[in-house]
Amino acid sequence: MLSWAITFLVLALIAGVLGFGGIAGASVGIAKILFFVFLVLFLIGLVVPRLRGSV
Repeated sequence: MLSWAITFLVLALIAGVLGFGGIAGASVGIAKILFFVFLVLFLIGLVVPRLRGSV
């Protein structure tokens, strides 16, 4: 999922350089959403095993 966020970020940067503001804005929004979803899932993955005592 992090790779998708990076892909959309790169797409947004390229679109921004070429002057496609709408596509760049949409790509940045998608990249932000994917990054935060990845971050939440990562933190849940760190916390849950410790709560269950299986570490």
